[in-house]
Amino acid sequence: NGTIGKAKEHLEQTAIQLTSDLSSVRGQAFVAVNKAIVTRASAVIPVVPLYIALLYRVMKDKGLHEDCTQQMYRLFSERLYGVGNVPVDSQGRIRVDDWEMSAEVQQAVSRLWDNQHEGSLITGGDLDGFIQDYANIHGFGYDSIDYSADVDPRIVEE
Repeated sequence: NGTIGKAKEHLEQTAIQLTSDLSSVRGQAFVAVNKAIVTRASAVIPVVPLYIALLYRVMKDKGLHEDCTQQMYRLFSERLYGVGNVPVDSQGRIRVDDWEMSAEVQQAVSRLWDNQHEGSLITGGDLDGFIQDYANIHGFGYDSIDYSADVDPRIVEE
């Protein structure tokens, strides 16, 4: 019921209103519930970085990890287009957090969570993956970029 909860409620109400507004052209608006990913916001919400690091380890070990682009590709290719009716949950939301929220994944995350101790570094999680994703969203950590090279900001290479 906090700020984020109210924003989610507003988003869902807006999707309902937009679907109504688009009915004459058979348009629909959906809310998509996505997997936890590294963002500027998620990196500073208490315990979320820990959860994401543990989740990434579990999902990578199970071959289920998706970065943001891969997840959006799955949203469009498997949920929105080419599937007939768009699959939604009881609230009318498209769930792309299905792999994350599976019992098997959540139980594995819970087991790793139980091994964490206050004041200690993350145990068994993918802290390196979290740090890499955080660097990437800020334009750093790419092997293909020479960060020590001089750059003339007046020149845009094509």
